[in-house]
Amino acid sequence: MAKSSNGSEKVLSSEQHDGLLQTLKTRFDKNMDRHQELEWAGVQAKLEAQPEKLWSLHEMERTGGEPDVVDHDKQTGEYVFCDCSAESPKGRRSVCYDREALESRKEHKPQNNAIDMAAAMGIELLSEEQYRELQKLGNFDLKSSSWVKTPDNIRKLGGAIFCDRRYDTVFVYHNGAESYYAARGFRGLIRV
Repeated sequence: MAKSSNGSEKVLSSEQHDGLLQTLKTRFDKNMDRHQELEWAGVQAKLEAQPEKLWSLHEMERTGGEPDVVDHDKQTGEYVFCDCSAESPKGRRSVCYDREALESRKEHKPQNNAIDMAAAMGIELLSEEQYRELQKLGNFDLKSSSWVKTPDNIRKLGGAIFCDRRYDTVFVYHNGAESYYAARGFRGLIRV
């Protein structure tokens, strides 16, 4: 059985399981514009068959991500869930980009980093392209910003990139990977 970062098993109680499925279904039904032509029964069947993915979705929900289905890969049959909270998830803010950046700070270290948090949750950070696709489904990060996967050549030079939406435009910026801010977190996705 897989373990979470605190050593506990990545299994939901029956109450958590049922509650999360109801939350996801309610969000799915309320936001049909994000996943037109998809039916909840197919999504739920995939979730029921992969409890470890349901655990990851629970972690997304617990940290304020409000995950929802944003795509269906017809080749693999996978549904793509992404954080759809209006702002960068509150439970994942004030983090630097990765472990190397965290360890490079001499003082005032944040408690965690985006890459390790995502891995512990069983999700991945959005790429710039995925972030731009998400923005086609609504207006996200109007007051916050989100770290996105940083190309190796930028990261090797000490930088990392993040995105937000201002003036009805998606912007991509750079920062030192060791930086962190109260209004910057990260959005993730998981394929089920």
